[in-house]
Amino acid sequence: MNNSQVINTILIFLGGALLLYAISVDDVSPYFKIIGLIIIMLGLYRATNFWVATKDDHEGQNESDK
Repeated sequence: MNNSQVINTILIFLGGALLLYAISVDDVSPYFKIIGLIIIMLGLYRATNFWVATKDDHEGQNESDK
């Protein structure tokens, strides 16, 4: 697994955990929800950019197999 994929996964889980914490606890600052949402969106943005950059990697492998 690529290092950037690990970082993206950690960001997504960290943001999700922060949002779950903010939803489940009473009297928590709304900034926790905002920060959690921003962290999730950052992780998803980085992940989709990685997927777009590497979407054609498998085509080169298929041509070399022939």
